[in-house]
Amino acid sequence: MFSPLLRQLCAFLLLAASGISVASDPATAPIRVVTEELPPYNTAENGVVTGLSTEIVQAVMAGLGLNSKIEILPWARAYDLAQHSDNVLIYSMARTQEREHLFKWVGAIAPTRWFLFSLSERPIWLNSLDDARQYHIATVKQDVGEQYMMAHGFQVGKELQSSSMYENNYRKLKVDHVELWISNELNAIHLMRKNGDDPEMTMVRSLPLPELSSEEGLYMAFSPATPDATVERFRAELDRIKQDGTYHAIVKKWLQDPLR
Repeated sequence: MFSPLLRQLCAFLLLAASGISVASDPATAPIRVVTEELPPYNTAENGVVTGLSTEIVQAVMAGLGLNSKIEILPWARAYDLAQHSDNVLIYSMARTQEREHLFKWVGAIAPTRWFLFSLSERPIWLNSLDDARQYHIATVKQDVGEQYMMAHGFQVGKELQSSSMYENNYRKLKVDHVELWISNELNAIHLMRKNGDDPEMTMVRSLPLPELSSEEGLYMAFSPATPDATVERFRAELDRIKQDGTYHAIVKKWLQDPLR
């Protein structure tokens, strides 16, 4: 009598000899990792992808014995890939009600606070989001800030001036092409310092946006066609590095110096 293992091996060899491909375990398929240029969460320095969120994702992958290349893409492209391709991991993404069923969520990886910003030389003080309707506002295409504004009735090409890069929006604000800029705080601080400006002297927090802000803030998530087993492996490893102190050490390092 053949053992079950030997019968499986014989069946495998017969399929291979007949030219029929043998499917591999979907949970072990290669993973494509995508994000956007969003310093200090994710950014490319001399061809190397780094940042607060990036170090968290890399720690998770290292714990799982993986070394997938991280691609920095325009957000709209990364977002589309993560919705429509298999085994795509996307990170530094806000988890909103509109996105809840579009992805398989792994877990939170970075805190974030969102504001509508203006410049101190042209300060704007807002009591509510409705007060912003009279101004031009810089947004990034399909990011959570733009989606949030659109959900509240703002329109691209009218109040909203959409761009593919966060840095372009700060430049628009500086040259007075827009009066307001929606951004998370760490990214705003980083871009101002990168452009030689002191955030404390340059930046006005015109309106806090608590609906977009939380200690959990930004997440890593998989495309919906990704096997549940893969998602669970990443979720368990993220939980482990939060428990052993790795996660908190990385966050503390980057929050102390957003420009590092």
